[in-house]
Amino acid sequence: MASADRDTAGSASDRIRALRTGRRLALAAVFEADFGQRTASAILERHLTETESDPRAADLARRLVDAVVAHRDTIDAEIVRAAPQYPVGGLAPMDRSLLRCAIGEVLHSPTPARVAIAEWVELARTYSGDPMRRLMNGVLGRIANTVGR
Repeated sequence: MASADRDTAGSASDRIRALRTGRRLALAAVFEADFGQRTASAILERHLTETESDPRAADLARRLVDAVVAHRDTIDAEIVRAAPQYPVGGLAPMDRSLLRCAIGEVLHSPTPARVAIAEWVELARTYSGDPMRRLMNGVLGRIANTVGR
């Protein structure tokens, strides 16, 4: 592999890694904020100060947290519409946070829906398990089809 090809491949993998880190940071902030001690934005800034030096990860994390905070009511309404058998208040805090962040990215970011869905389905599998992975895939698929993304 030529040097330029390696640099491009390294840059692409670094970018993907940074975006995945940004999603995990946003998820952690939204999850922790669900317990009511601090705002998601304040929690995120603390996490960024303590651990994250990649500006791409920080930027995505901030955009996702801002989307969840600004659109939480409509995001929760989307959950109810797409999965009425799973009341938002009855979801486990991690599952609720996963869905809110994922829907926030699908509806309120320039990320292609199929990319966001794939990333959040994987995060759901990692942080919650296979049942949540299936729920995430179904909910996000329905929402993306409804909004034409």
